[in-house]
Amino acid sequence: MIALIQRVKQARVDVNGEMVGQIGQGILAFIGVEKDDNKQQADALLRKIISYRIFNDFNGKMNLSLQDIGGELLLVSQFTLVANTQKGLRPSFSSGASPAEGERLFNYLCQQAKKTELTIATGQFAADMQVSLVNDGPVTFWLQS
Repeated sequence: MIALIQRVKQARVDVNGEMVGQIGQGILAFIGVEKDDNKQQADALLRKIISYRIFNDFNGKMNLSLQDIGGELLLVSQFTLVANTQKGLRPSFSSGASPAEGERLFNYLCQQAKKTELTIATGQFAADMQVSLVNDGPVTFWLQS
């Protein structure tokens, strides 16, 4: 599994003009599911997302995690993260999970996240989503499990 995480002041997801998910300070995580991904990888990725130290401490150093600051998490499925872009001018999605498997693992990740003490919001799987955010820094990282 892949996560592209961004430290945000706020973020929201709209589908068909309606807000489906919104957070304040925290992490916006775009999630890509690959063919051989499983629940153990989803669990590991979630632990990494919420424990990754990307928030500033009192000295201005990135020493605090989402858990440390009591931040919020917005999870958004994004199959394009699994694209192979090494050849040609059109991305290949052959390494991506099937839509059914991608949805199953993304939903599992969301369910596990909601078991934490954090405020969790999500996008809508396979929807045409409009994502708005205020990137804090900017700070963006690519994580894999």
